[in-house]
Amino acid sequence: MEKENQTSGNEFNITGFYDFPHLRLPLFCAFLLIYLSTLVGNLLIMAIVYSNKRLHTPMYFFVTNLAFLDITYTTLIFPKMLAQFFLPGALISLAGCLIQMYFFMAMVSTEFLLLGVMAYDRYVAICHPLRYVTIMNEVVCIRLAVGTWMAGMIDPVPHTVLLSGLSFCGSHTINHFFCDVAAVMKLSCSSTRAIEGMSYLIGIVIGMVPFVLTIISYINIISTILQIRSTKGRLKTFSTCGSHITAVILFYVGIISTYMRPTSTFSMKENKVASLSYVALTPLCNPIIYSLKNKEFKNTLRKSKNTT
Repeated sequence: MEKENQTSGNEFNITGFYDFPHLRLPLFCAFLLIYLSTLVGNLLIMAIVYSNKRLHTPMYFFVTNLAFLDITYTTLIFPKMLAQFFLPGALISLAGCLIQMYFFMAMVSTEFLLLGVMAYDRYVAICHPLRYVTIMNEVVCIRLAVGTWMAGMIDPVPHTVLLSGLSFCGSHTINHFFCDVAAVMKLSCSSTRAIEGMSYLIGIVIGMVPFVLTIISYINIISTILQIRSTKGRLKTFSTCGSHITAVILFYVGIISTYMRPTSTFSMKENKVASLSYVALTPLCNPIIYSLKNKEFKNTLRKSKNTT
């Protein structure tokens, strides 16, 4: 209560994981290790792809975009979250909270779209292999990447504008480890129906459309693979998209488990823990998925080690 009384109308206190006092040090060490591993893993992906011409393909072009995306939004959240373990009373202004929310929503939206583009890339590679180089040429890849980032950056603008007009007349303590939209709206004494309605509408466009396109792409991919006569050939072809399937499942399961449930079925504390699945786990696992599960990348990494 004292911390709440110390906050003004345009400042918030983010609890982080301070409500787990006995786990404070282990959690800090775990999150620090996750953050550093995420940075190293994704930077390694980008460096290896950049330095090896054999990996200058559409698939790895989009993988490097995904790596940069993961670095960006973990850096947006983790440093402040780690500081909260030692500075639990530190405040964040409404403007700072809105900026964090905007960029976080932008990164999540961009990842939705980017995973959809990567599914299309796998569809063309497997279903139209003879036309792959023509369809997924350099200009097309750059346009798809730029369009994905631009759409992701535009998506949270309406949310941010509406959120900036909310009034906060009660508690100013955000029960989360970052300025999550749901956690902030819970504190507002203004009506949030417009924001909730817009969230569902934009969520369908940004989240469900790429997901449906991904499903359609993989239906066609599986249909093409089943037409291959040899078992070895089917497994080899399917392995080229196995990494992407794993990344899609990991990301969507995290988002669905956090946001696609009735608010009456879980507390903010549960929501906070569930959010770690896509904020921490997905960016950490993506480098592992796209390196250890891909023979071409492993061979390139092995050769680069031998040359050094």
